[in-house]
Amino acid sequence: MRRFILILILIAVSGALSGAGEVHPRFAAAEYRLTPAATPELAATTTDDTEVELDMDEYLYGHVRDSYEWHITTVNGRHISIPLPVILVSKAGRGFFAFSSKHLEEGEYQGFSISTSEKRPGKIVEKGPDGEEIRPWDFSITKNVLGLMINSALLLLIVLLTARWYRRHDATSEAPSGGVGIMEMMVTMVEDDIIKDCVGEDYKRYSPYLLTAFFFIFINNLMGIVPFFPGGANVTGNIAVTMVLALFTFFAINLFGNKHYWKEILWPEVPTWLKVPIPLVPAIEIIGMFTKPFSLMIRLFANILAGHLMILGVVAMVFLTAKMGIAVNSGFTAVAVFLGIFMDCLELLVAFLQAYVFTMLSAVFIGLSRQKE
Repeated sequence: MRRFILILILIAVSGALSGAGEVHPRFAAAEYRLTPAATPELAATTTDDTEVELDMDEYLYGHVRDSYEWHITTVNGRHISIPLPVILVSKAGRGFFAFSSKHLEEGEYQGFSISTSEKRPGKIVEKGPDGEEIRPWDFSITKNVLGLMINSALLLLIVLLTARWYRRHDATSEAPSGGVGIMEMMVTMVEDDIIKDCVGEDYKRYSPYLLTAFFFIFINNLMGIVPFFPGGANVTGNIAVTMVLALFTFFAINLFGNKHYWKEILWPEVPTWLKVPIPLVPAIEIIGMFTKPFSLMIRLFANILAGHLMILGVVAMVFLTAKMGIAVNSGFTAVAVFLGIFMDCLELLVAFLQAYVFTMLSAVFIGLSRQKE
């Protein structure tokens, strides 16, 4: 239990530090307050009844990118958002700064502003001595970082409540029910069907990490589907978070690989001319050391991001057909609602499958590093 909590905290903190500051341009005051694509409610008209077009790029990517604030909803053209802490260390030697992101909505604050340049769109910058934009060290609590912290706290609560039940009951004579029963079923499934079979005889030393990775990915996937606060943060659809998870697997493989694993990489059992004078096969094996975690990173990131974009694309049908008449718009709205419900149900399956696949492949790669002669 202690190792589970320690690993979860380490993953959450590492992901938070990697994801901090990855922010999308819709937070910039000039764009965020005037572009209807930030929220579908403004897709038809602006406050002065001027007809505008739905910007699909901003509508789609504005919902899946990170932000310095957590947008809740829009009422009568007024955005209701939760401002988040901005934590910066100036590269121009001005020191440490911490303030609310609300100060940046109207423009520059304490020498910092949201960049509108193509090089750093939507990122916090400061002016250098020559007027050039400089990116400060950004440790801000962005939407994805806060979502990661909330989801990690929720997972900790679930695990601790489950552990408390086992401390107070005799599991050999009393079967758990409800949430504890579901947790026992999932832990047993991951332990017996994935970790034990894929890793091998010393699977117990890797169980805390692999179980943590499975439940961490699963809870973040589920919370990403929830359309209201505190859900909706695209945590596992952020490549910085999936990169941290893949790096943990990379270290688990290569730091604890046995002699046979390294022999198969550096001096594999192939004809000598494939190893000397040109180390062709060893070079391929070394490249494979990095392609394994890279595939884990991209697979999780791409599948979760694609799922969110597909749901948003289906919902956009309602607004894209608004000018085609009541009959056409009503028909497409009905189709969008039906497809939206279907896609949400499919996303529940994908949330589980992606956590399962990441854990299974990690266990397989770790097992390959533990093979004997």
